[in-house]
Amino acid sequence: MAFAIVLFALAVDFWRRPEPIGIDFHTYEAAARVALQHGWSHLYDQSLVAAEQKRLVVDQATQPFLSTPPVAWLAAALAPLPYMTEYYIWAALTFVAFALALAWSATSRGLARWIAIVAAVAPWWVLHAVHLGQVVPLVAAGAVVAWRLLREERNVAAGAVLTLVLLKPNTAVLVPLALLAAGRYRTFATWSVVGIVVAAIALFTMGIDGVSAYLQQLASPLPGGASSLTLEGALGVSGTIALVLRVLIVGVTLVAAFRLRRSPGLVIAVGILGSLLAAPYLHGSDLCLLSAAAWIVWEERPAVAWRAPLALGWFVSSPFIDASGIGLGLNRWPLLELAFLVALITMAWRVDPKPIEPAAPLELMTPR
Repeated sequence: MAFAIVLFALAVDFWRRPEPIGIDFHTYEAAARVALQHGWSHLYDQSLVAAEQKRLVVDQATQPFLSTPPVAWLAAALAPLPYMTEYYIWAALTFVAFALALAWSATSRGLARWIAIVAAVAPWWVLHAVHLGQVVPLVAAGAVVAWRLLREERNVAAGAVLTLVLLKPNTAVLVPLALLAAGRYRTFATWSVVGIVVAAIALFTMGIDGVSAYLQQLASPLPGGASSLTLEGALGVSGTIALVLRVLIVGVTLVAAFRLRRSPGLVIAVGILGSLLAAPYLHGSDLCLLSAAAWIVWEERPAVAWRAPLALGWFVSSPFIDASGIGLGLNRWPLLELAFLVALITMAWRVDPKPIEPAAPLELMTPR
């Protein structure tokens, strides 16, 4: 039944979305094929990328490739296949990866666990990400898998998994920093080392010219249409005021992470919310990270005071409500993210910030 609900929700999303199917994967794959044909130094040659997009799907719009090099590396693995086959494999793998990450990280058991998993994968933004062929479900999967690994004190493995953030840094860049503030030094060190290795591989394959082309495009004005989920779209602020608010959000996020350091899951959730609120550029599919944060809090805080608002949020975010025309506009979701973050910050100020003392060893009883 749960699987049928998700499939029906996916069908609703595919039917009503105005964007062409797989348009983001279309861009990833075009860039990957340009790199394979002309060399990785041309990965950000937008004229070649646009021409390849037209070759892959003649009647589909083109858009610049601004993702990080690892996204193209993943897309390149599918390049030998026909394009539509590639898209369906990519869409299935990203969706299944997120769903399996939720299932593997769960602390609840039985029917309640599966109901929560369906609720977490059914919001319109998760299905929208699948529709577009977005990479962001893999980032969300990395966040929840890292949460389980941290619960098991597998700090190095958690840091390695968190490098999935590099696929789309604007969605969760504060998570590793929040874990650093929470005292997870090995996790942050591992994430940093793997990140340096990834950067070195990118430099080696793309060369100075390729890396410079990427940095120049990031420094240029970003394409329009991605401000509704930002502070500018939600609060109508800009310039210095927006910058000050972002700095404040980052600072408060890291302080809250320090105070919540007994709970790595809540630290990750705070880092996600801070990242989404501080990001200057987001699309609807990037709210997959909001699903990850909500899932973690749902599992870690079973009290009705937490679960009732989360359940309401999942209901409001369903594709059925979104399709009805009574759902929230994009620029309203940052306000809910802000309320969510404030709730976690309030809880952070109510917990004891002292580190957990190790249990005293039991004294051996000697026979008398």
